[in-house]
Amino acid sequence: GDARVRGQTGVVSERRGSYPFIDFRLLNNITLSGEIGTKKKVKRLLSFQRYFHASRLLRGIVPQASLYLLDEDYLGQARHMLSKVGMWDFDIFLFDRLTNGNSLVTLLCHLFNVHGLIHHFQLDMVTLHRFFVMVQEDYHSQNPYHNAVHAADVTQAMHCYLREPKLANFLTPSDIMLGLLAAAAHDVDHPGVNQPFLIKTKHHLASLYQNVSVLENHHWRSTIGMLRESRLLAHLPKDVTQDIEQQLGSLILATDINRQNEFLIRLKSHLDNQDLRLEDAQDRHFMLQIALKCADICNPCRVWDLSKQWSERVCEEFYRQGDLEQKFELEISPLCNQQKDTIPSIQIGFMTYIVEPLFERWAQFTGNTPLSENMLNHLRRNKAKWRSLLHKQHSSSRSNDHSGQVTGSQEQTLNEEETP
Repeated sequence: GDARVRGQTGVVSERRGSYPFIDFRLLNNITLSGEIGTKKKVKRLLSFQRYFHASRLLRGIVPQASLYLLDEDYLGQARHMLSKVGMWDFDIFLFDRLTNGNSLVTLLCHLFNVHGLIHHFQLDMVTLHRFFVMVQEDYHSQNPYHNAVHAADVTQAMHCYLREPKLANFLTPSDIMLGLLAAAAHDVDHPGVNQPFLIKTKHHLASLYQNVSVLENHHWRSTIGMLRESRLLAHLPKDVTQDIEQQLGSLILATDINRQNEFLIRLKSHLDNQDLRLEDAQDRHFMLQIALKCADICNPCRVWDLSKQWSERVCEEFYRQGDLEQKFELEISPLCNQQKDTIPSIQIGFMTYIVEPLFERWAQFTGNTPLSENMLNHLRRNKAKWRSLLHKQHSSSRSNDHSGQVTGSQEQTLNEEETP
């Protein structure tokens, strides 16, 4: 069925959703006894819907952005927020509400203007806006976490990192545009499930990319498809656009969490040897990769109210995958079992093993700037709060135990969870 759909839709299918991702919420309504034929019908239907939408975009029919239909008061508040877009306490959830769900498009238009990219690259504003709408609409709003608001949040963080003096003093307009584009599109068309899920369900994307950086490759290829379809960079020399496409791929592929150690070891080596030469395009590109990796997982470094919302959203997405795996009698993936994997324990592990090592090295690179110190302080405070919540959960489970005591095996489990 998939090969047939690809044959019908061709390049457009590669762009707008590429291959017909299953809407997993719709799949929830299909019981196992509903048989494969029903699933194929759902996949064909969804694929047609995405193809039809792509065709409208190809014909130049762009959905009306509702930003301009908003009450003037809301627009005024959104404009005021944009004047503080470089502040680390920027509330992307509020900004998304003020822009009626157009946070990514509005933010990108503003940042491209602020950084002088529109003038430098002689970009057509109508085409640029159309491209940003395409990117925003290719995110799945039903995903609790991997949606356009996450993309906007990562883009705002990237803007903050691009302004760090150690980096900003060397960046070219091309570096800045690549950084912002990669941040905005790094999770485009994310299906709300992870790579192991795609591999074990034998999804065609896993086969296409041979089980290596499956989602990241898809995000990159979808982004390239949108760039070409929009003709945003069509006026630039071919070798320039080819270089932009390849560098975008290199940046987006760096967000694969499975490559975390590879990047950390290389960063540590550069910092220990003090051999980073940011006049060199290759070293600048590496630090853009690191900046994007930081922006992608910076949620634990935000103020508690924002950080907590992101933590709850990502865990909700994990739990949905776990429910889906349970429904279809698949082994439940790590962190996806709502009965065993609590939000505090997931977050403490994430902070300890993934976030802290990266941001400590980033602070070392920036020279412990106010922003880096601020992020590390939030990280430590947030981790302490999750530990406190975990302790309360354990205390509650002990008091609710029928015997009034924790068994030896329970005590061992609790100790293991509390140990970093």
